[in-house]
Amino acid sequence: MSPLSRPRPGQYRTRRPAADGAAGGGAAQAGAGPRRTRTPGTPPGSLLLREKLRPDALPSPLSPLPYTMGQPSASAHLLRAKGNGDQWALPPPPTPVLRMLSKVLDLPPENLIKSISAVPVSKKRHVADFQLSIASVTEDSSRDCLAQDLNLQAQKLAERLKCDAVVSEISTGPGTVNFTINRELLAKTVLQQVLKDGSEYGVKSELFSTVPRQKAVIEFSSPNIAKKFHIGHLRSTIVGLLGVGFQCFGNKDKLKSSPLQHLFEVYVQINKAAEDENTKKLAKDFFRKLEEHDEQTLSLWKQFRDFSIEEYIRIYKRLGVHFDEYSGESFYQEKSQEVLKMLEDKGLLQKTIQGTGIVDLSEKKDLSSFSTVMRSDGTSLYITRDLAAAIDRMNKYSWDTMIYVTDKSQSNHFQHLFQILKLMGYDWAERCQHVSFGLVQGMKTRRGEVIFLEDVLNEVRSRMLQNMASAKTTKEIEDPMETAEKVGLAALIIQDFRGLLSSDYQFSWDRALQSRGDTGVFLQYTHARLHSLEQMRGNEQLTNVNVACLQEPDAISVLQHLLRYDEVLYRSSQDLQPKHIVSYLLTLSHLAAVAHKTLPVKGSAPELAQARLCLFQAARSVLANGMKLLGITPVTQM
Repeated sequence: MSPLSRPRPGQYRTRRPAADGAAGGGAAQAGAGPRRTRTPGTPPGSLLLREKLRPDALPSPLSPLPYTMGQPSASAHLLRAKGNGDQWALPPPPTPVLRMLSKVLDLPPENLIKSISAVPVSKKRHVADFQLSIASVTEDSSRDCLAQDLNLQAQKLAERLKCDAVVSEISTGPGTVNFTINRELLAKTVLQQVLKDGSEYGVKSELFSTVPRQKAVIEFSSPNIAKKFHIGHLRSTIVGLLGVGFQCFGNKDKLKSSPLQHLFEVYVQINKAAEDENTKKLAKDFFRKLEEHDEQTLSLWKQFRDFSIEEYIRIYKRLGVHFDEYSGESFYQEKSQEVLKMLEDKGLLQKTIQGTGIVDLSEKKDLSSFSTVMRSDGTSLYITRDLAAAIDRMNKYSWDTMIYVTDKSQSNHFQHLFQILKLMGYDWAERCQHVSFGLVQGMKTRRGEVIFLEDVLNEVRSRMLQNMASAKTTKEIEDPMETAEKVGLAALIIQDFRGLLSSDYQFSWDRALQSRGDTGVFLQYTHARLHSLEQMRGNEQLTNVNVACLQEPDAISVLQHLLRYDEVLYRSSQDLQPKHIVSYLLTLSHLAAVAHKTLPVKGSAPELAQARLCLFQAARSVLANGMKLLGITPVTQM
């Protein structure tokens, strides 16, 4: 059973095996796959697609959240809040925790923001709301600083701090000073901030105040022209082979009636003959003619490309991904020759006995490490076109950071890419990054082992439809097929994003599609349930609701968890790991589910019912925001 790479929202594995003369780390031949770019003036999620189909920039956990950061989040407001008797302004006027600590520690308040964090919700329940890490503010932060010393420092600092109208309790933990906020203020501030900020809750946090607004180019997916989307993504470039194959086995009528299926059949047939030296030569000749802009060759390839893009648009639409502009790797074929000329002019291009072009990457310049950038016939390789693409993108978009998302087997390729860019004198190569992901093992449909992404999407939709039809709790839904598709995709994404991106894992349909537990299905079910509750709220505004009555432990747990959202977003933006958001959303769903049982709306006094509805609305809003960041479309019925 061969391992398959894991599906990411809108992004699937591209394999780039070594090409002609690629000893020491060559690259693959051309592929074609979307790359998105966010351009100035376009809102998050606005995309441009250029043929290689190479995307560039998503407001996702894999991007450095290129939003405008401004107003503080609810947690920041609480940290700076100050009471005024029993009268509370929303948001509260500035002071306590930060200013209190700033005065005692003689440090600017902004220096303490990252040292204070919301306390994770505990089954023990009676936990504080915020904690200060002593290790982060002590002068002796070395490993030699014993835990007992940190505990002693925490106790001494706590003794110097006093409770006030905002901070109702100060305590200490292992190396921490803990703060419990006045419960009335906690409810008012958190709910008001969540509902006021809406989709921007969390990203307006002061945690992001030091993060500059940046333009990020993110490349992922890159499906090959004329090949169906592969769940583990696609094999290397089939440009030459496919061209030769169509000339040998192609049928124009079949190409028009069922383009991708016919092209796939052609590829399978020619691939069997690929070991034949004459076939290899014909494939290289086809690719060379393509780079030389031979009219007949270009015309055939354009047909392949156009038919492929039509198919990709359909598949991307199912994934919720949209592109505004198409261009691609063929665009960089001519520019790759310019790159080879630049390498030669800089004295970096060396010729081997076989006639291939290489770049020496070894420190001692002894060719112990090198990268092949040109075939013996003078045509470019994948890494050459990647070099051209990187340079072109910098010239066109002046990006601040560029991130490549591919499977971990390509780490060597990107190390070579970044090294060559540095040797060429491009200092911005330091701002290029490769985010790698692992393999999925054991993914099969009922018909056998999965090959194509569309098979997986169809399979998960079919299984979800069956589960929904047999579930007693399923309500009458306007479009069961669409709902099953969205819930099924959520199931795939959550199972995929639960661990480190670079980790391999064993896929299980049963585990992924469970309606309870830590699954995407449970997230969707929770969202739909909370949405139905929200319909009871009418047009009542938060200003007319007395949320101070939310004093029950289950309500406090939800409020405390909402406080942590900005920290989770910040952490994911720093290490580019979506697992933090996944874990947060699963916990939020479980907390909301418990609160839904213990804090009934129906049958409660009107004032209490409205307060609880506000709590559930805030939980649903944050849940929806987080799901969208992961590429999941929340459903309102299940």
